[in-house]
Amino acid sequence: MTNHVHLLATPPAPGRLSAALSRLGQRYVPAFNRMHGRTGTLWEGRFKSCLVDSERYLLTVHRYIELNPVRAAMTPTAEDHRWSRARASLALAADSLMTFHPLYLAMGADPIQRSNIYRQWLQQGISEDDLQGIRSHLRQERALGHPRFQAMVEKTLNRPASIRPRGRPRKPEVLAET
Repeated sequence: MTNHVHLLATPPAPGRLSAALSRLGQRYVPAFNRMHGRTGTLWEGRFKSCLVDSERYLLTVHRYIELNPVRAAMTPTAEDHRWSRARASLALAADSLMTFHPLYLAMGADPIQRSNIYRQWLQQGISEDDLQGIRSHLRQERALGHPRFQAMVEKTLNRPASIRPRGRPRKPEVLAET
């Protein structure tokens, strides 16, 4: 995208994604600044992350990311976007930096069958409910998934995992007797 990047990654161990993005900022930004004769930060704010439950939720987020340039009217199709992995997922180009997720690999027995199923699935688009759900979970950095998944995340991390309304909870009203 022109002003942000989406990554859907499965790190090999807890904390590895944060460490990788930290190293990226420590190494890439100084090199970029030297190359372009500039100083300061390159990115605005820290990255936002959201844990994603498997199967339905992961594939929905996958489609959300692939269709983002189409929604933004940057390209007519997902595979036309220069930085999209859709070309590799549709068997239109090889990408040695990408590892396919097991859920994508389970879509078909071979690359041609997978790409045909993937194309049909991508063309179905994303519902408004899914679109808003992904955006709110990402905005609040909450776990996107089934309520059982969210409960497990809350228990494991000892922090809220589901969407909460903005602001502080209201105090209960006290009725005055007259």
